[in-house]
This record gives sequence, structure tokens and C-alpha cells, in this order.
Amino acid sequence: MKKILIIGSSGGIGAALEQAYLRKGWECKGLSRQTHGIDFTQPETIPSALSLLNGTFDTVIIATGALTIGRVGPEKTIRAITGHGMADQMQVNAIGPALILSQVGRLLPRDRQARVAVLSARVGSIGDNRLGGWISYRAAKAALNQIVHTSAIELARSHPLLACFSLHPGTVETPLTKPFVANQNSRPALEAAVMLHNVIEGRNAKDTGKFFDQNGVLVPW
Repeated sequence: MKKILIIGSSGGIGAALEQAYLRKGWECKGLSRQTHGIDFTQPETIPSALSLLNGTFDTVIIATGALTIGRVGPEKTIRAITGHGMADQMQVNAIGPALILSQVGRLLPRDRQARVAVLSARVGSIGDNRLGGWISYRAAKAALNQIVHTSAIELARSHPLLACFSLHPGTVETPLTKPFVANQNSRPALEAAVMLHNVIEGRNAKDTGKFFDQNGVLVPW
């Protein structure tokens, strides 16, 4: 039986991904703030939560992220940024996942295919930015993409069959996105999770270090 680890399994997308993988017959292990106390605003909780894990996983998904932190939402203009708000975005959306990636190697097999998918966001693409706004969130996700790309290069040396990549989940109907969805083309979480499962499990070593959307299409950096 294949095994998956989902970091952020209590979130809207994380919980839906767990359901999607369970339906496919996978053994699922989740880590979350609610159950295991893993909190990206408190970096010391990350190694203690990861220390609970033994063995290896065929797939690891970092399904974490936040648009609004401490009641501070995405800025509409550069004039609205604050140092504290930008630092919070970096902590949750870039530094937290980086600390996970710094330890993920021991959780992955070296002798067979494996995958590490890190949920990012299309707004983190510099090449795809045509609207501006959301400066802190965009910057944090752009930083995350660089972290994933660099991690993929390093992990390939010890795990040659690994695909480590960023993944834009599309607009998913969760509490996180509810204030921002409006009339955009959104999908229920479980429907989105099934699509993401297909994209994730369709990647292989030649895809490592890349950035894909929910349809498996490359997103520009």
C-alpha cells in the first residue's frame, strides 16, 4: 500500500486531499496545527511534530498557507504594506515550508519514485503578474517557489527518482478563500483535490523543480 504524508491535513485543501487519497486506497498520515501543534508562526513546533514520523512516504504534500494573518489581508496597493504584515506572510507561506523541506529527505525513499508537492499560488509567479496588488502574499509565494526549486536541485543528488515541485491548486472553495472568491471559477475542495491527485501522481523525476497548475500545465516563474 502506498503511503502519503499531508502537512496541513486539517485545512480545507489538506482535508480534501486526504479524502481523495483514501478513496484511491492510500495509507494517509496527516500533521496539523489542530492535532499535532505544528504552527508555522512558531518554528520550534516544526521539528517536534516531524519527530513523530517514522519510515518513508511515497508522496509528501505541504498543503499549508494563509491569505489573511492576524486579520491583515492581502494589500490592494504597495502603499498599504507594513513590515509586520509582510514578515508574517513570509513566516507562514515561505519560511514554514522551507523548514519542512529542510528535513523531508529522511522521509522519502531513495530507491523508487517519490513526490513532494508544495502548494503555492499562481499569484507568486513573477512572469504571470499582470494585475499587481497582494504584494506581501505574492512575494511570499515567489520566495516559496525559489525555495522549492532550490530544494529540488539538492534533493535530486540523494533522491534521483524524486519529483519535488510547486503546485497551484486553482481557486478552491475553502474558508481561506471565501472572502476573495467572488465570481471567479472556483471548485469545491474535494473536486479540486481529485484533480490535484492526478497532477501530483503524474509527475516524475523529469518534472522536479518545476511549477504546475491544477491541470498539470507549467506556470512561469
